Amino acid sequence: MYRNICKLMIPLLFFLSLCGCSGEDTLKAPEPGSGLRGSTIQILESSADGILTCENDLVALDASNTDQGYIMLKWLKEQHKIKLQVTGPTNITYTYNVPSDGQWHTFPLTEGSGKYQLNVFENVYEDQYSQVFTDSVNVLLSSEQLPFLYPNEYVNFNELTQAVQIASVLSESADDDIDVISYIFYYVVTNISYDYEKASTVRSGYIPDVDETLQSGKGICFDYAALMACMLRSQKIPTRLDIGYIGDVYHAWISTWVEDQGWVYNIIEFDGTSWNMMDPTFTSESRGADLTSYINNDDSYFVKYSY
Repeated sequence: MYRNICKLMIPLLFFLSLCGCSGEDTLKAPEPGSGLRGSTIQILESSADGILTCENDLVALDASNTDQGYIMLKWLKEQHKIKLQVTGPTNITYTYNVPSDGQWHTFPLTEGSGKYQLNVFENVYEDQYSQVFTDSVNVLLSSEQLPFLYPNEYVNFNELTQAVQIASVLSESADDDIDVISYIFYYVVTNISYDYEKASTVRSGYIPDVDETLQSGKGICFDYAALMACMLRSQKIPTRLDIGYIGDVYHAWISTWVEDQGWVYNIIEFDGTSWNMMDPTFTSESRGADLTSYINNDDSYFVKYSY
């Protein structure tokens, strides 16, 4: 899937460069604040508490913390190819690869409160899978933002993650969450370049490693989004890693929760009053050039999955 995203991104970014979007860097660094908000590292840790569980000989499910926006799953057999499908109240099915290492793994419940159907499949031959487990859970979230604060398989971080430490330093002079978003956004788009080679070779099932992205200084759209989501979540700012379409292009970007404004979608720039179009990949490539002639407005973005 992600290889297809990146194959589409290459001609799109080339088109932007032809339009003059990769010329002189007009992106301005945000002014430092006085530090009224400051830096506040928050790492929410998921846990399998054993309060609400279900299992068979192959799969163990822990649904003790669905109010926090996640379930935990463990494969009990020898190593194998396993997939989990999660279908929430909006009837969108999310498919995850489940590590078969005998450990608990966290999977988010991103479709809000309601009923979730959980199905686990085991690979039996080539691309064929057989269903080996099914269950459903009724979810009442303590807060709709919680699924987008916890680490998960796609936005994976802990207190030792380099990206978390950098986010903490960047946030020290912040007056509010808007400042934190500005500082982190500017850091990501000016320190990470689009990796065209990776885009042409990435395999289906690819999972970002945020510290690897930092160390290499390169990434694809999925890497940009995962890195910024990790950094903002670690500063107590709910952040969605969105995957969907910009026009006909399959793409990844982020959306953030800002107090008193709610969810802010697809941001590229902040004009002092409002945000619009958050997309670190495009901003990195354009270096502040005006993309509105290509990406007309928020309606250009269609979210298919949020992690």
